[in-house]
Amino acid sequence: MNVVRSLLDDIKTIQLQWYGHVQRMEEGILPKEVMKWHPPGRRKRGRPKLTWAEGIRGLVGEKGLTEEDWNERSNWRKKIIVKWAQEDVESLYSLLINK
Repeated sequence: MNVVRSLLDDIKTIQLQWYGHVQRMEEGILPKEVMKWHPPGRRKRGRPKLTWAEGIRGLVGEKGLTEEDWNERSNWRKKIIVKWAQEDVESLYSLLINK
């Protein structure tokens, strides 16, 4: 059985897992403070680079999750894993059909 998954999908899953983990931490914990921190001052001119938080918000929207879903760890993990697993099944099915 040849399951097609990309490294990028695995990275996205791990990022969403880390995001949920940090969001469930108590206030005042260093990783949570770092995630909320915004550097003072202005950005350089030109196209602004995507921040990690903006990328996560995009992933959450892309996968049909809400930012409050992280409250329940088991549900958050299921939703993340299920979303990727559904895509794997769909790509595997398309490979089988095209043979």
